[in-house]
Amino acid sequence: MHLAQAARHFPLLGPVTEEDLMGLIRTEFGREDIFEQFIPYGQEGHLTRVVAPQRILHIISGNTPHAGLQTLIRGLLIGAYNWCKIPSAGLPEMARFREYLPFELARRVEIACDLPGDWVGQADAVIVFGGDDTVEYFRQCVRSNQRFVAHAHRFSFGVVFDDPEFASVAGAARDVSLFDQQGCLSPHVLYVRAEIAREYASRLADAMEAFHKENPRAGLCMADESEITSLRDEFLFRAATDPGVAIWKSEDSTAWTVLLDSNPHFTPSCLNRVIFVKPLPEELAPSLRRVRTQLSTVGIFPATAENARQLAMIGVSRICPIGKMQLPAITWHHDGRPVLAPLVRWIDFEV
Repeated sequence: MHLAQAARHFPLLGPVTEEDLMGLIRTEFGREDIFEQFIPYGQEGHLTRVVAPQRILHIISGNTPHAGLQTLIRGLLIGAYNWCKIPSAGLPEMARFREYLPFELARRVEIACDLPGDWVGQADAVIVFGGDDTVEYFRQCVRSNQRFVAHAHRFSFGVVFDDPEFASVAGAARDVSLFDQQGCLSPHVLYVRAEIAREYASRLADAMEAFHKENPRAGLCMADESEITSLRDEFLFRAATDPGVAIWKSEDSTAWTVLLDSNPHFTPSCLNRVIFVKPLPEELAPSLRRVRTQLSTVGIFPATAENARQLAMIGVSRICPIGKMQLPAITWHHDGRPVLAPLVRWIDFEV
């Protein structure tokens, strides 16, 4: 399939095969031919089929390009024409992906940095990636007969139940550093078994430095630099009197920062490769209460079924191994919801 072939040029998507894409359709709709004919559904004499939207408007943020590529792939997969509004600074991955498509698919993709005035009104479905203000703005713009799917701001974190060999450290550094921590899948906090938390933070600092040497962080504006500097100063002051607090930081720059903090409550990072390491409490849920409704992904180590079971009910919608937080499968339930079904209409035929 052409979509899978094009996806292979973008490692940030992870493996995407034709079977993965067909499996996504089968999983959400039961069978692949439901877009082409009526099929039995429910009780005897009841048939149904699916009609895809003719036009999907994708409002894509610039923080993580893989979200934009995934939503475009899904739109093409169900046969829609796709309008992609990208940030004013551009998102070159979108145009590159279109270049890898055959003409008949490429003509179904239109990309613009400025939102044409008729796109919102003419779209059958509107998918929005962005902050809460952006989501609310477009929510007010759409009509009741338009499909609307919003992906607002979310928080992610990691949990290291045990890691005596510190085998997860390099993967954790990668999860924190990719996309400069700008995406919803980027961890803000790593909860680590208390007995190894300090040593884990120290080794994480070494891994962050190693990743930085190969993949330098993007430049920052003065306000972002100042925010990191201020947070570093705060932790240096606290560390002087609190043995549960420590800081590791890049030399002569704000490239990366690791903050050990004995307070278990979830602390949002100021981003740009600033990560909190906190001791894992016996009961994690109370520490996450303030962000429970905004949680996305938790990376875990070891990635066992038992460890996943312990975290399944705390509010997250995705659990994965540490080191793979930034690589969701094309079939994942984004924000805990099906990704194709909310876009379509069902037509029932009762014999």
